[in-house]
Formats: sequence, structure tokens, C-alpha cells
Amino acid sequence: MTISHSIFHDAAIPFAVLDEQQSFVDFSKQWLQQFDLTAEIEGKCFFEVMPELPEVLKSDIDHCLQGVGHRSDTKRLILTNGDSNWYDWKISSVHKDDMSEPSILIILEDITSKMREEELLAKSQEVARIGGWEVDLIKNTIYWSKITKEIHEVPDDFIPNLEKGISFYKEGRSRETITRLVQQAIESGKPWDTELEIITDKGNELWVRAIGEPEMVNGTCVRIVGTFQDINKRKQIELGFNKVSERLSVATKTAGIGIWEYNIPNDELFWDSNMYLLYGVKETDFKGVYEAWETCVHADDIEHINREVQDAISGTKDFDTIFRVIWPNGEVHWIKAEATIVRDHKGNPIKMIGINEDITDLKTTQLQLIKSEESLQATLENSSVGMALVSEDGRFTEVNQSLCKSLGYSKDELLKLTFQELTHPDDLEKDLSLLQELIQGKIGTYQIEKRYFNKNGGMVHVLLTVTAARNIDGNISHFISQIVDISPRIKAERKLKGLLELSTNQNNSLLNFAHIVSHNLRSHAANLTMISSFLTDETLGEEERKDSLGMLSRASNGLNETINHLNEVVQVKLETDKKLKPIHLSYIAQKVLMDVQALIEKNGAQVTVDIPKHFEVKGVLAYLESIVLNLVSNAIKYRDPDKKTAEVTLKAHENDEKNIVLQVTDNGLGIDLERHGKKLFGMYKTFHRNKDARGIGLFITKNQIESMGGKITVKSEPMQGTTFEVTLLKA
Repeated sequence: MTISHSIFHDAAIPFAVLDEQQSFVDFSKQWLQQFDLTAEIEGKCFFEVMPELPEVLKSDIDHCLQGVGHRSDTKRLILTNGDSNWYDWKISSVHKDDMSEPSILIILEDITSKMREEELLAKSQEVARIGGWEVDLIKNTIYWSKITKEIHEVPDDFIPNLEKGISFYKEGRSRETITRLVQQAIESGKPWDTELEIITDKGNELWVRAIGEPEMVNGTCVRIVGTFQDINKRKQIELGFNKVSERLSVATKTAGIGIWEYNIPNDELFWDSNMYLLYGVKETDFKGVYEAWETCVHADDIEHINREVQDAISGTKDFDTIFRVIWPNGEVHWIKAEATIVRDHKGNPIKMIGINEDITDLKTTQLQLIKSEESLQATLENSSVGMALVSEDGRFTEVNQSLCKSLGYSKDELLKLTFQELTHPDDLEKDLSLLQELIQGKIGTYQIEKRYFNKNGGMVHVLLTVTAARNIDGNISHFISQIVDISPRIKAERKLKGLLELSTNQNNSLLNFAHIVSHNLRSHAANLTMISSFLTDETLGEEERKDSLGMLSRASNGLNETINHLNEVVQVKLETDKKLKPIHLSYIAQKVLMDVQALIEKNGAQVTVDIPKHFEVKGVLAYLESIVLNLVSNAIKYRDPDKKTAEVTLKAHENDEKNIVLQVTDNGLGIDLERHGKKLFGMYKTFHRNKDARGIGLFITKNQIESMGGKITVKSEPMQGTTFEVTLLKA
């Protein structure tokens, strides 16, 4: 029989007939197509034509040729290149008569694709955690697949029934729902697809998707089949998302934030409910297209907002802008808008998703703040009082021209400095202490008098008022300083104080002078009257008269000396009106030392001079010579005889007020200031038993110093020496 005459040639199944030598004697077209063969295989050995077949197939063919009636199997063959093929076969032994040699009929299919689909299905069910189940209502049995048992966390040998299956559902809504769905399916054949909670055999709560399909026969449900899927992870995410969505919805509504989406190709605009509130329109009045939105935008903002949208769509920049909308009632509201562009895989824009926020209150506040800042800036610039904004670290961030003028700096120069750098060291600690209290909130503002150094190093007295400016969080953003230049007032106060002191001293001197005149002249007058009465006594003898004339001569000389002393004091008072001139202090000291050189050598005194040559004072030359001469000669005259060498030092320095201080120090007898301090500079006051002491020198010296606007002080202890400090005006 040839293939062309085979009655099975057009059969729809892949079959072949082999003889006892395992050679092809017949086959179908389906066989050739399935294994990509041609008709030339007739008469050829089966395993030569198809060498890559499972070994067990060869064994089954041999058994059938030996008389076994039927063989069938399904096996996978691993090929040499690593691929695998699945084969399914059925083999039958065929005998034409009892005497003929047996032949066999083979139906062989390559079921690789089918097996792969089944494997993928099984794998996907395993990955997706989908199990199968079946309820046979005729036999009253339930079948659970392996994955279904895994989901319920029961053993592999667990045998379920309908009551047990329902009992796994969580008591309450889930159990009531599944009971109702099963009952409806049995009664009316209604299928279900629902998501419920179960409690596994190990006590774990899980969300599952249960699907049931009833099979009805003559109106009676005979079977229910379905699937059972573990959706716990997805459900937890979904529930979490729902909570977040609810919170977001509440938050956006509370915060006045609307969410929108613009479908660019279709020109469709979608708004959430908050958007209608932001624009003051009803949902029924909004057409949901771009042009409808444009009608809500303020006419002055249309051009720029359209440009912003096009720039965002083209990718030029992000969409983040502010514009105005006009409500139907005419109200103007400020809107802040942000959006993200969604693009397809080719980069084409397909939609914009964004938010709108009503910032009308914020914008109004900002505009008011701008006006306030402009007003503050104008006030700061035009104020006749020095004003400055100062950062927390003390750096000037803004200053006005009044402050620049007071301190002698330009605005750019001041902005590079801190107030600490300009403050007098003696005033800084108090200023910083008050500033710290202000930072801590203990005080709201503070005011002090302090000193700044100007650009030239001079002293500027100011009245400083500092207030803290705070941001919306209550934290200090900067300090506002008002700086009033009170240098003229301080100068006037000092001048007035000096004049008052001078007047007081002059009054005291005049009072002292009046007492001296009254006392001394009265004494001399009484003495002269007494002597005159002696001379007019006629009974007075020649010798007595001669003695009286001698007393008269001595009294006259004493009166003349007293008058000369008083005249010296008067001359000092009169010299106050003379013009003071610049005088080098070192020159005066050297001149005086040359004049008393003999006195220095006679007493073996050691004199040291430390006076800078550039020190100039304002004074009267004769007064300065007299002052230095009197202080140096006193230091030598009242030396301590128990000390080997009399030491005298003349030093000078500049004090904080920029005046010159002359110090004359000795190691002499010293003065008991507790006893004599108040009358030290009085007229005719002496404190040592020196026969040359007349008590007039220090009195005149003090008057000379004060007449030149200076002052004199003394520090002394008995037997420890004395230091006179003479403060003179700097030239």
C-alpha cells in the first residue's frame, strides 16, 4: 500500500503506521506537517527519520511489536541545545490475520506549547496566589486545590466541607456576605465575585477574592466552581491608599486646595469639587474645556498665564505661577498654580496634572507688607535720627544717612562692620547683656547711653534704643536700632559741669580768700593799733619807744608780705581771662629742673622724667612753670631724712578724655590725708615742722591749675611718699 492510496492520509490527527522493522508504511499529512517531514520518509526507519524522541517511546514501540496491545504516555525530552519538548503518544498493535507479522499504529503529538501554557498557568496561579475550589451538591463534597489550602493555612490532607469553608470567613460582615452569596447561588444560580476577610487556621487575618460560578441543571444547582485568591497585600495597600485619599481630601478642602487634570490632545479639563469653590462657580456652569477656564482668569493675567502653560507643555520650564481669577460676583482672588506634565513613550505631552490654591489672604498681606516696608524704608532714609537694621550676629544690614553722618562712614563701609567693632570697650558688656535679655524675651526693648568710635577714632556719645523684630514663627529676624547722637549734649553737660565746678571752686577760693583777708588784715590792724598806742604814751621811755618802733617796723613788713600774698592770689584769678596757648610740657619740666639744679644737687635728689615730647597742653607759661616748680621743690624739701636718696619722678600720659595727666611722685615724708586732706590746698596750711613752710604754695598752685581748666588730686601715706596728679587740657 502506498501513501497516495492511504485512506488515512487526510486524517486530522498526526499518526503513522510502522511495520515489524519499525519502518514507515503509512502516515497522515498532519504527521508530516507537525514534524516538518516529507513523503520520502516511506520505507525509512522511524528512529533514523526522528532520532530525538524519548527513550521510553522506543520501549513502548518494542513492547507493542512483541504483542502488547496498547501503550500510551506523556514525557518531556531535554534536547542537546538545552531546549525541551513534550510528547504525548498512544500506540496500538495491529494484526491483519493471525499468521501475519504485527504492525503498529502510532498517534504522536508534540504538546510542548500546551504544556508550557499549563506550566505558566500553574506558575501564575502560584505567584498570584490563586487557588481553585469546587462544591459538588449532588455528592455533597468540596474540593480545595493546593494553593487554596495554603491560603487557609491548613494541612495538605485537610478535607473541607461547606460548613467548615464558611466558618473560615471573619465573623460579621464577611461571614454574613459569603453565606448570603452561596445561598443565592444555590437558589437562583447567581454567580459572585467579592472581596472578604478570612481567619486562617493559624489565626491570621487575610483579605481574599472569592469567585463562584453555579452550574444549573433543569433549574437546580448541581455544582459550584470558583477561584480563591490571596489579595491581602494589595488590599492593605488599597485600604492605606483610601485612608490617605480621605485625609488628602479633607486636607485639601480644609487648606483650600483644588486638584485638576487637563487632557491636552482632547482639550478636556477635569476639576475636583474644591476647584469650583476656588473659582466661585457651580459645576453645572463649567464646560470643562480650556477656554472655559480662561474666561475665569483676570484679563490682565491671560497673556502671561497662557505663556506659562505653553512653556510647561513644551518643556521649557515647570508650571509654577500665580494669577488672578474673577468670581461671578466680581470678587478678585489670587490663585497659586503648580502642575506636572505627563508624556507618552515618545515624549509627547498628553496631560497636565496640578493643583490650585487660593492665596488671596497671603497676597493681601504681602502687598500690605510691601507698603509697610516701603513706608519703613522711607522713614528710615528720611529720619533725622540715626537708624539701623542689625542682624543677630551684630552686622549692620541697613543704615540711613543720619547714622553715616554721625559716625563718618559711608553706607557701604558701615554695612561691612558690626556694632561690636564700633562700640567703646567699656560700654560693650552692658550692651550685650541687655541684648541677650532681649533675645531671651525677658524684655521687649532697651535704651542705654553708650559710646561709638567714629571713622577717625573720635568718640561719639549716643542714646541707643533697640527693639527686636520677629518673624511669623516668633523667632528674631533682626534688630531695629535708633541711634541719637548726643555728643553735643554731653559736651555741653561737661562744659556746664566744668563751669559749675570752676564756679564752686572759685566761690570756695573767694570765701577762703575773704576769711584770710578778714583774719590776717584784722590781726595786723589790731597789732598796729596796739603799737601806735604804745608810741603815743607820753610816759614811755626812750628805750621802750625804740622797741615799739622796731615792733612797728616788723608789723609793717608782715602786713606788706600778707598783702603781696593776697596780690598773688588775685593775679591768679585775673589770669583766668587770658588766652591759653599750646605749651610743650616736656620743655617746662626741663626748664624747671635746670632752675632748681642747685637744690637737687644740695639734697642729693634723683629726678626721673618720662614725658613724651609731643605732649602739648593749653595753659599759661608762667603758671605751668610755677606749678611744676612748686611740686618738684616740695618733693625735695619734704624728703625723708631716713632714706638715703630722695627720688622724684615726673611722668605724663593721656587719659580717656584725651587730656594730659602730669604725675609728680616722691618717696618723702608723705601726708596724713585723713587728718589734713580737706585743708591740704588751703591758704597758710602747713603739715610739717619745716621752718621755711608758709602754707601758700599749694593754695596758689591749685588756683593756677583750675584757672586753666584743669584739676589736681593727691595720693599719699605718711612716710610712704606722695603723688600729685595734675590734669591739663590737651592742646
